[in-house]
Amino acid sequence: MPTISSKQELLAVYGGTPVRKTLLPYGRQSIGEDDIQAVVDVLRSDWLTTGPKVGEFEEAFAAWVGAKYAVSFSSGTAALHGAAFAAGLEPGDEAITTPMTFAATANCVLYQGATPVFADVSADTLNLDPEQVAPRITSRTRAILPVDYAGHPAELDAILDVAARHGLVVIEDASHALGAEYRQRRVGSIAHMTVFSFHPVKHLATGEGGMVTTDRADYAESLRRFRNHGISSDARQRQADGQWHYEMVLLGFNYRLTDIACALGVSQLKKLEANLLRRREIAARYSMEFSGLEGVMPPAVRADVNPAWHLYPIRLNLEKLTADRRQVFRALRAENIGVNVHYIPVHRHPYYRDRFGYLGGEYPIAEDAYERLISLPMFHGMSDEDIADVVRALQKVIHHFAK
Repeated sequence: MPTISSKQELLAVYGGTPVRKTLLPYGRQSIGEDDIQAVVDVLRSDWLTTGPKVGEFEEAFAAWVGAKYAVSFSSGTAALHGAAFAAGLEPGDEAITTPMTFAATANCVLYQGATPVFADVSADTLNLDPEQVAPRITSRTRAILPVDYAGHPAELDAILDVAARHGLVVIEDASHALGAEYRQRRVGSIAHMTVFSFHPVKHLATGEGGMVTTDRADYAESLRRFRNHGISSDARQRQADGQWHYEMVLLGFNYRLTDIACALGVSQLKKLEANLLRRREIAARYSMEFSGLEGVMPPAVRADVNPAWHLYPIRLNLEKLTADRRQVFRALRAENIGVNVHYIPVHRHPYYRDRFGYLGGEYPIAEDAYERLISLPMFHGMSDEDIADVVRALQKVIHHFAK
C-alpha cells in the first residue's frame, strides 16, 4: 500500500472509506407513474404492436427534431442497419466512419456486405475529422457515418460538403445526441438520415428502440418496408382497408418497435426538454469543478454547438499522474462511482483485427484518447448529492495519484 500525506485521504481501493455507501451507475433510466400508465393503457388496448401508438410516436418525434419523417425500429442498431440499407450499401461498397464509437456503427455496414473504412477523429471533440475523410474516399465509397460522440454534434456541414462533392449519403449516428444543436439546428434535421437510440441510458428510454429521421420520402418508405420483412403494407393498414392481400417487395427484417414501447416513447418525449436541461446543468457543474484539476481534461465544447451530454468523458493527463487509466478506474469504482469507458476503438476489437488485419497505431488520435478516457456518471435523474459525490471522488483519486 502506498504511503499518504496528512493532506490525503486513504483511497477506498487501499482500505479507506468510500465516498458513497452504494454504487452510483454511469447511466440509468428515469421512469415515472405517467410512463407506467401510458404502457398500461396500451396493454389494455387492442394493439400491442403495429398499432396507432407507433405512428403517434413517429409523428411527434419528427416534429420535435424538425424532420419530415421519422421511422421507428426495435433498437438503435436495427435503425443503423435500416439506414445502411436505405442508403443502398451493397457488397463491394465502402462507407467511412469513426473508430471512436460503439461497434454497431461499423457493424451496420458489414450487415449489408459492404466494408467499413475508418478515419481518425479530431483531437478536441473525438468526432470524425472531415479532413481525414476525403483522402479515404474511393470509387467504392457510398456513405459517410459520422458519430456525435458523447452528445457533441460532429462537424456536419463540412462532412455534408465532402459528401456532396462525391455523391455520398451521410448517415449521422446521433445515438448520443437527441436534443443536441448544431449551428442553431436540431440534430435529426441536418443529415440525409439521422439515427437515434432509446436504450435505457439515453435521454429518452423505450427499453430498447431506435429511430431514423429524414426529409426524403423515398428513404422513409424504404425504411418502413425494411423493418417489416420487406412487406409493402402493415397489419393495421390492411385491417383499416378491410383486405388481406400483402406483397413482399424486398428482403427485410422484423425490426418493428411495439406499441408498448412507443407509448413509453410518447410519454418520455414530453420530458425531453427537462431531461436535457438537467444533463446540461450536471455537465456545467462538472466542467466548473474540474477546470483547474491537474491531471484531468474535461470534454471540449465547440462554440457553434449545444451538446446533449449523453456521456461526460474526461481524459486523464497521464503525464501528470503516477497511475494509468486502469488504476484510476479501479480507484473510482472502489469509491462507489460507477465510471465506465467509451470506447475501445472499433478496429481494436478481435473480430476487426482478425478480419481486416489491423495491428494498432492506424488511428493515433482515437487510440491515444482511448488510453485516457473515463466516463463519469451522467443521467438526468442524478441528484445534487450524486454530483457532489462524483466531484469529491474524482478530486480525491486524482490528488492521490498526482505527481
